[in-house]
Amino acid sequence: MTIIRKKHPLIKIINHSFIDLPTPSNISSWWNFGSLLGRCLIIQILTGLFLTMHYTSDTATAFSSVAHICR
Repeated sequence: MTIIRKKHPLIKIINHSFIDLPTPSNISSWWNFGSLLGRCLIIQILTGLFLTMHYTSDTATAFSSVAHICR
């Protein structure tokens, strides 16, 4: 398998880009956990903005806007 990773041109690019990257010694699993939490925060912010754009707080149209969001 390592011969294919080193010889095939497309797999060689992927290997050099993702697998054989040198990483600093101070990066631990907490680094990955923090980046995962950062992505979750960005997704929640984007979802909140999307819901804010589609919700109306008027008493006459609030139910229909929630029904539209739930669809």
